[in-house]
Amino acid sequence: MTEQVTPGKTTIAPEVLLAIVRLETQKVPGVHALAPVPGAVNRFLRRSEPGVRLQVHDDVVDADIYVVLDGHTNIRRVSREVQKAVAQALERMVGMTPGRINVHIEDLYYPEVGDKAE
Repeated sequence: MTEQVTPGKTTIAPEVLLAIVRLETQKVPGVHALAPVPGAVNRFLRRSEPGVRLQVHDDVVDADIYVVLDGHTNIRRVSREVQKAVAQALERMVGMTPGRINVHIEDLYYPEVGDKAE
């Protein structure tokens, strides 16, 4: 049986890509929070939201992800897991090719003595 193709185009808002990247990042064990994106962003070429800066070119998505990690985690392992989770989600959910997925560790979180773990 052949698949029927309906003419038309699907467009994905940049905010959807930002949401996917944000949510997939926050699911990774060891990520405590997203960190603010440093510096100014050229809003005509890139999209930015707290913790994520994206650039899309020819259906390739480059991401800079700024995170705060839990203090007692393996930084390299968590960073690689973030890269893997984001790349897989972009391919699976929107069919776009992940380009560079850069993870920037902005801080480590250590709970104060007496604080409950979040």
